[in-house]
Amino acid sequence: MFKILKQEYTLITGILAILFFKLGGNSLLVGDNSPALYIVTTGILFAAVMTAIFAVVRHSDALAIKLGDPFGTLILTLSVVLLEVIMVSSVMLTGDSNPVLARDTMFAVVMTVLNGFVGITLLIGGMKYHTQTYNLDGIKAYLVAIIPLAMLCLILPNFTSMDAFGNMSAGLTGTLVLASIALYAVFLFIQTRSHTHFFIDADNKSDHDSHGPLKSNAFHTIMLICYLVVVILLAKSLAIPINDGITVMGAPAALGGLVVALIILAPEAVGALKAAFKNQLQRAINLFFGSVLATIALTVPAVLLISGLMNEPIRLGLEPAEMVLLIATLLMSSVSLSSGRTNSLNGATHLILFFAYIILMFD
Repeated sequence: MFKILKQEYTLITGILAILFFKLGGNSLLVGDNSPALYIVTTGILFAAVMTAIFAVVRHSDALAIKLGDPFGTLILTLSVVLLEVIMVSSVMLTGDSNPVLARDTMFAVVMTVLNGFVGITLLIGGMKYHTQTYNLDGIKAYLVAIIPLAMLCLILPNFTSMDAFGNMSAGLTGTLVLASIALYAVFLFIQTRSHTHFFIDADNKSDHDSHGPLKSNAFHTIMLICYLVVVILLAKSLAIPINDGITVMGAPAALGGLVVALIILAPEAVGALKAAFKNQLQRAINLFFGSVLATIALTVPAVLLISGLMNEPIRLGLEPAEMVLLIATLLMSSVSLSSGRTNSLNGATHLILFFAYIILMFD
């Protein structure tokens, strides 16, 4: 027992952080306090959340190793997306109403992953290996699901009827919820049952020798749940400095979505980049495109449900310039990943689109 507690000391620190912030520490997370106290307290909270998030990924990865692909990457992807839904929900329910937070976060995930992370991965992998390969059938399956969901959830709402508060009609809301759940369910069946070979690169199998000692599935599952609970309980506290910081700086509201996306996706990005460095591009693609698909398919029903139950306004339709960037990203992904082979030029092009997204945010 002592050995387990020693190995999982981050769980103990997470529990202590929960007790501290729930028993009065949240009052130190607003800008009314002294700058030094505010920075230190926020830094402690951020460190506690990030260590818990990395622990979630660590135990998800352990289960991934024991179960093998594609189930392994699916567990990691769903864990990360669950964290994202928790963070978005917490920020939505904290502070002033922000009807575009969910939209901005989903858009930030799409742009950060498909352009930022994919761009860096393909650029670095191309520089090291010149050409990298992946399973073409797998990427086609991802894009077949991602493209219609992205268009339905982030573009279509701009061209449909709205109520007096700018919210979507009940008919469109129900359509988006059903479409998201149904399409993702069919995709999961393809990925885990009928066409699992689409998501495996037989020529470059994953090598997990560098991972630490593995324990039973039950142990890693229990630890995974415990760390998820820690993140859930700390997420509402972290939402306070995020909202407060954006307000004080006068930064664009979309920055909140990008911050949430970067916090949640950081561990997954590290794992994917390590896979690319080992010439295991298929695993990186499974993580990247799986997170984008799950983000849209699972976040949309969750936030629409929260919006309905809490009577919080929500808007999913992107601004015109953002719609152009989204369409360009989807087209670029379809073209650059259409041959089963990539090089550094593909990565550089994706990064250009990501830089355009960052510049547009502050323009």
